[in-house]
Amino acid sequence: MNQTQLPLLPARPFNAHKGTTGIVTVLGGSCSGELRMIGAPAFVAAAALRAGCGLVRILAPEPIISDILTLTPSATAVALQVDEEGQILPSAAAETLDRALIPASSLVVGPGMADDPPTQALALRAVQQTQVPVVVDAGAITGLSAVPQLSKDFRARAILTPHPGEFRRLALPLRISADPVNPSTRRQACEEMAQRLGCIVVLKGAGTVVSNGIETWVCARGHPCLATAGTGDVLSGLLGGILAQYAPEPVNPLIEAARERAGVAPPPGPTLFELVCICVEAHAAAGELWAQVNGASAGLMAMDLVNLLPRVLEAYRAKI
Repeated sequence: MNQTQLPLLPARPFNAHKGTTGIVTVLGGSCSGELRMIGAPAFVAAAALRAGCGLVRILAPEPIISDILTLTPSATAVALQVDEEGQILPSAAAETLDRALIPASSLVVGPGMADDPPTQALALRAVQQTQVPVVVDAGAITGLSAVPQLSKDFRARAILTPHPGEFRRLALPLRISADPVNPSTRRQACEEMAQRLGCIVVLKGAGTVVSNGIETWVCARGHPCLATAGTGDVLSGLLGGILAQYAPEPVNPLIEAARERAGVAPPPGPTLFELVCICVEAHAAAGELWAQVNGASAGLMAMDLVNLLPRVLEAYRAKI
């Protein structure tokens, strides 16, 4: 599949409302020690809303939750308890995450999270659940790299979004040696990780590679203005927002067999892999648009990219 073969997103129904367009749960942010990571979950939430989802709920450490909501007031939030060092209390946070997943349509985990044991525990819980598709980014990827025999615990419909550094950290325990930077081996590296974990991997960088271990697609669009802080968080939020609206239900062999016997076609719409490819290309196209409008090759800020998403996504959406 190449960029000219990407399917269209379904048209937005005229009778849509916030209860029918998906709920994205975002688990992120950090305030442990001297580290403060506030922007990342806010960018994710804003991008998910700009992608068209109905509601976003942010789970973040209590000391910074108000700051995050100040940046993205359209979201709602649940504060996670922390200890005297500012670390998330993992057992309480796990219970909060489980409750938040009940109404959720998708989950984004990792933006702005610290490299510490609570992050590892919560990232593992996120990829063990099977209720909703999960976008695994940033701190959650690093956290998973410390999990022995990770492939045995990986059950979620997951989309991993590593940059090359995060890819290398996770590749080491998975015994993947292909270089994620070298153009001649990036495709192989991405495919091997997808195969090892049974998930979709988005290997970010110039010529972003997307693979589910069987199908592989390379994005031909993009612009160097995207090489700045926060643009990866925007991609994670875009993925979360689109998956919340359009991710297909898991394949049930009994239902599929019954459809085949009855001659009934499966429900229309892009596959999970195709949805991820659409998001990657739309994100790249938004970077191109910013550069064109501003006549600049650098200076893009994450929220600039967020605000271009509705305009760009219309090119990928069917019309009623």
